[in-house]
Amino acid sequence: MRPTINHAAALSPVGRDRVRVRTSDRVYEELVTAIRTLRIPPGASLSETELAEQLHVSRTPLREAIARLVDNGLVSVVPQVGTRVELIRLGDVEQARFVRESLELSAFAVACAQPTRDVGALRSLLVDQEQAREEQDLNAFFEADEALHEQIFVMSGYPGAWTAMQPMKLQLDRLRRLSLPEPSVLRELIDEHAAVVDAIEAGDVRRGRRCLAKHIDRVHRYGPDLRDKHPGYFAE
Repeated sequence: MRPTINHAAALSPVGRDRVRVRTSDRVYEELVTAIRTLRIPPGASLSETELAEQLHVSRTPLREAIARLVDNGLVSVVPQVGTRVELIRLGDVEQARFVRESLELSAFAVACAQPTRDVGALRSLLVDQEQAREEQDLNAFFEADEALHEQIFVMSGYPGAWTAMQPMKLQLDRLRRLSLPEPSVLRELIDEHAAVVDAIEAGDVRRGRRCLAKHIDRVHRYGPDLRDKHPGYFAE
């Protein structure tokens, strides 16, 4: 049996916005965030009627948002069967890891080459991660983790590269989020982040790239174990 959604906990109303942002875009962002952070788990069935009611939107923008989720490989729609969140495929995760590593190692090297390297924002995000770890606030930790990696791209001068890889990275993000309940993982992640920040501040490209590559390569280590612990979330 596929898991069902506790809509009240998983989603927030989208409603209308005075800002000129399409309703379908806001619906997409709410759904994609819920899926990537596992508030809506892999394999969950999605009811258009329930989603429209929970999000306070009509069927048209909802269907547009779901179509985008299908394009990103997060949702499948089968006629006469229904709509569901796709299971995690380690092959897709590996593709995303390769893209992320290729882009982020390059961004890191460029950031290190900058004549002035203000790592204040990165240090602040490390503090946020430590606080989230102490409070066991996994959502806050995940957000601070994402913000730290994004800041590396900002420092490199290529923030658009971070944006460009987001659709593919969604597959990787679900696996990353699934690993977070383990306290030891949070501690290790913070230590690895700190080593990367230290390397940027020192302009040490070789050491930093080594630390960052090891950090990004974590999926090779914990992917199979997570699949064994949560077989219902994986397709292979």
